[in-house]
Amino acid sequence: MKPESLNQTLKMMWQNYLQLNPDAQKIYQLFAKRNPQLINDHIALRTFDLPQIDIHRIADPFIKRGYVAAGEYHFPHKKLFAQHFLHPDPAQPKLFISQLLTGQFSPSLQETVRQFTAHIDSSESRQSGFSYSGRHWPISYHTYQQLEVESDYAAWVYAMGFQPNHFTLLINGLKSHPNLSAVNQFLLAQGFELNDSGGLIKGGPSELLAQSSTRANLISVEFEDGIQRIPGCYYEFAYRYPQADGALFHGFVAESADKIFQSTDRQRS
Repeated sequence: MKPESLNQTLKMMWQNYLQLNPDAQKIYQLFAKRNPQLINDHIALRTFDLPQIDIHRIADPFIKRGYVAAGEYHFPHKKLFAQHFLHPDPAQPKLFISQLLTGQFSPSLQETVRQFTAHIDSSESRQSGFSYSGRHWPISYHTYQQLEVESDYAAWVYAMGFQPNHFTLLINGLKSHPNLSAVNQFLLAQGFELNDSGGLIKGGPSELLAQSSTRANLISVEFEDGIQRIPGCYYEFAYRYPQADGALFHGFVAESADKIFQSTDRQRS
């Protein structure tokens, strides 16, 4: 079988993502009607720090197709580590890959993660399509709830498997809306719910990056012990500011990303 091209992989990732976030298609179409071109700033992927599925393994198929590591980020409160990757073709989206630092959690969570990820054959994670391969294990809602107590992130990966957590619309490329505030007001007026953790806009000119996002809608997922509605995926919006050399900042800001991660947290009263 002919290896999947980078563009084919990105297209399949987008299609899988839309299955988990139908609102993204609606939002994309709203902006597509008002702009000649939409630019995808970055795609986010989630995983665990286990050797067969860690950041390096997830990134490998992309590195083989030109991507290079460009930045590292630490999230001590959420016990996460992340890296972002750039492609020499600026038209290709950045990749933001994070992993849960399982060793910092309870023995129970560590054992649960080891057990369900043991279903993954080592050769599977080397395939170009692994980033949208979904779950490789059966799921129970009881286990999901146990993981959720310690980490919404762990529970999300358990339920959703390997697929994009979010895509990101680059606001700099819009003709219809000049800034992130205008985009947010437009989306709110259209009835979409935004993540207001830390404010609707995370970051700004001093950080060289401003971000906002929708909140993940609840979607129906079939567990072994019944169908439950849990958070799916969200859509992010980013405005990048120019650096001293005039080029747009291409990195990320850990403090802002920390709040963006909460877009998939289940809202608790």
